[in-house]
Amino acid sequence: MGAPPVLLLNGVAAGAAALGALAQVNYGHFTSLQVRAGAAQGLALHLARLESATAELFDAGLDTAAVRAWMRQAAAAAGGDCSLRVTVFSRRFDHREPLRPVEVDVLVAASAPAQPPARPLRVQSRPFARPVPHLKHVGTFPLFHHRRQALRAGFDDALFVVGEGAAARIAEGSVWNAGFWDGARVVWPEAPALRGTAERLLQAGLEAEGVAQAWRPVAPAELPALRGAFAANATGLQAIAAIDAVAYAPVPELLAVLVRALARTPWEPL
Repeated sequence: MGAPPVLLLNGVAAGAAALGALAQVNYGHFTSLQVRAGAAQGLALHLARLESATAELFDAGLDTAAVRAWMRQAAAAAGGDCSLRVTVFSRRFDHREPLRPVEVDVLVAASAPAQPPARPLRVQSRPFARPVPHLKHVGTFPLFHHRRQALRAGFDDALFVVGEGAAARIAEGSVWNAGFWDGARVVWPEAPALRGTAERLLQAGLEAEGVAQAWRPVAPAELPALRGAFAANATGLQAIAAIDAVAYAPVPELLAVLVRALARTPWEPL
């Protein structure tokens, strides 16, 4: 068993009583990232995500300098290499008076570092549209429920499809963004989904690498015509070996260029 996670609430060790509001009121948002030697990729994107979501959910500002200091504090306490999750909520939020001004709280959790398995994913498509998809909010129940159902069916994870019939479109994975390879370019599916930081870093890196990209709706019916697929989130990259009954042969050159593209983003000290 590994060491327990480091939990800081507004920079102070978090006790059970202080976390009661977060456990009982499912209202807030978060960001997750990997930290190595006290540094992270895309730090500005993570802080901007937290700042904009705080304004939308609480009509409040966020002291990003303080948040960054608490992230640095938690990562150092965890040894410098860790998985970091930063959650913004409010112990004063009352769902009966949701417009009442409140001060926000910031919970920083540092746990063991993670990386995706080397084995490619086999995913099951499942009909689901993430509510308020542009926010990385704490309403994660349906994500985990659909992933559990996919696992029960013999797959590794769930890939969400929005719409029905001719209007059906690939959206995203349970906790990751999906990308495809059509033999000439990387295709990013257009649909309501959480646009992840890893996805944005990859897109910038691919542009710098001179790799062609396209953003367009991807229908489930066209999956057999595509050459490859992959999953990306803050934990890293993972090839997709199959979506339902559609199998994809390994495309080593695709993963190689994705790794190069992601490596173009420097690791910035917290």
